[in-house]
Amino acid sequence: MSLLLYNLLLPLFVLAMLPSALRKLRARGGRTQDLWQRLGLLSPSHRKQLALLSHFDHRLWVHAVSVGEMNVAIKCLAPLLQASPSTAIFLTTTTPTGHQIATTFATRHPDHVFVFYNPIDFPPTIHHLLDQVSPHHLILFEAEVWPNLVTQARHRHIPVTLAAARLSPKSERRFTQFRWFTRPLFAQLTQVLVPEPEDRQRWSQLGVPAHRIHHTGSVKYDPSTTQVAPSQLAHFTHLLQAAGLDPTQHLLLLAASTHPGEELALARLHQQLRQSASPWAQRLALLIVPRHVERTPTLLAELAQHGITAQRRSALQPSQTKPPSSAQPLIIDTTGELAAWQHLCHLVVIGKSFLAYGGQNPSEAAMAGKPVLFGPHMENFGPLVKLLLHSGGAIQCTDWTDLQHQLITLLDHPEKAKAIGTAGQAALTRHSGAVQATITHLLNPISS
Repeated sequence: MSLLLYNLLLPLFVLAMLPSALRKLRARGGRTQDLWQRLGLLSPSHRKQLALLSHFDHRLWVHAVSVGEMNVAIKCLAPLLQASPSTAIFLTTTTPTGHQIATTFATRHPDHVFVFYNPIDFPPTIHHLLDQVSPHHLILFEAEVWPNLVTQARHRHIPVTLAAARLSPKSERRFTQFRWFTRPLFAQLTQVLVPEPEDRQRWSQLGVPAHRIHHTGSVKYDPSTTQVAPSQLAHFTHLLQAAGLDPTQHLLLLAASTHPGEELALARLHQQLRQSASPWAQRLALLIVPRHVERTPTLLAELAQHGITAQRRSALQPSQTKPPSSAQPLIIDTTGELAAWQHLCHLVVIGKSFLAYGGQNPSEAAMAGKPVLFGPHMENFGPLVKLLLHSGGAIQCTDWTDLQHQLITLLDHPEKAKAIGTAGQAALTRHSGAVQATITHLLNPISS
């Protein structure tokens, strides 16, 4: 009955969300013709490409909604393909930015990976695409559990895995409130792979049988996945030089995954710090990585209204150089590069933690050995925040004034900043092996 109600309401929900979805599609670089993929309709070239995957012994349908989830998925899929060369992957995503990351991954594995926009969860659409793909295993990363997709897969005796199963307090409250609908859905999952031991009980209370819940550690925080290619770091160093910056001369303060309002506040803070009499003041530079790069024009206009001129990473040419200057913030208006930029910086401030609820993921900065600072709102990363704070691997600030004070302290005492970065990096070693444990379960879903 709950699935019937869902299917009755779903068309109304899709129609209500369509205008907003189209605006986001255009803003994030999507194409209108890609909407056909949302209906599960394959073009002749797609059908031909999909047919090439049909001879593989193992076919996985892997879904990751956007950039963050896709990056987590790829951390597992790349070594999985090495461990199981007879595997083909039908990789779906919801957002254009996620699609860009997936396409880049597919170009490195052209004979094994097919990228497609995830279809709307209409029963006929899901039925048609399951016929086309004929997967041996459906793998959903982090939080995307679509009722018709899961139900039809289980009716076909296809195992369904929820990998790197993220459960924020907000989602847990929502699932509990609508348990009459979510419990039968979660009960169909073949296995749920959780990052923290305490997550076992939380998912069990939501309806997943306890014996199907496996603690693997966090794929996001597994130190084995943090390597950044030296060639990429060298390229980014040249880009910094084109912006008049140099990691060996300047102190790079990076604002990671910022949300509206935070960029202006940080740019003003950067100006104030540079006006101080401290010996490091004129060497302090600001790099801003917006969570949604399509906001860049609006962000540049907002900064300009307050007399702040910023540079864009996309406008830089590595062959050019500028005289050294750390006065202008640098906006990183490209997708999927945050981990590498964090390796080059000296201090990291986590976005969505001062002016919005929930926070963003601080693990990559911590794994890079950088001192991490964030605001009071890190609710979506409770266990990680607790781990970092307990180990002395991060600083939580109460407000912008406190952030300024903490930054001055770390800039005045670089040995303290180094100790925080080292402590954060060491704290995440508890998640070593999470990728391999996840791969083991993905390759053996029934026996697990």
